[in-house]
Amino acid sequence: MIKQSIKTAMAAGLLIGGLMTTTAMAEATDDIAWTLTLELAEGKDDAFNALMAEMVEATKAEAGAKSYEWHRSGNVIHINERYETNEDAGIHLASFGANFAERFLAILSPTGLQVYGPAEGGVREGLAGFGANFYDQVGGFER
Repeated sequence: MIKQSIKTAMAAGLLIGGLMTTTAMAEATDDIAWTLTLELAEGKDDAFNALMAEMVEATKAEAGAKSYEWHRSGNVIHINERYETNEDAGIHLASFGANFAERFLAILSPTGLQVYGPAEGGVREGLAGFGANFYDQVGGFER
């Protein structure tokens, strides 16, 4: 309830300020998404492939995970993630910390993190530890 009130107040402020149309406001979502950019350590392809497969399967089992995609160009890795709510993102981050963080950070070095949507509380704090840049939704739609 408080979250919705804050969101409504923020949207009203943006509407008054002319930054968001009523159509965009009506279509705003509670989704939280991010793109994590990483560099893979040399010679760690086998460990990377095994860890990626394990993490994809674990995330697939999370009800609030809407999308989870890994992309690679040479040793640069992008992971695009999208969760239905801040709570769902928190569930994912807790699983990551408990099951994967040590192995992940042993072979992958974070170089950037762009976060989109209403990251709050522990989710925001956890992502900030990766040097995150946070962006609020100001328009758009979801199909």
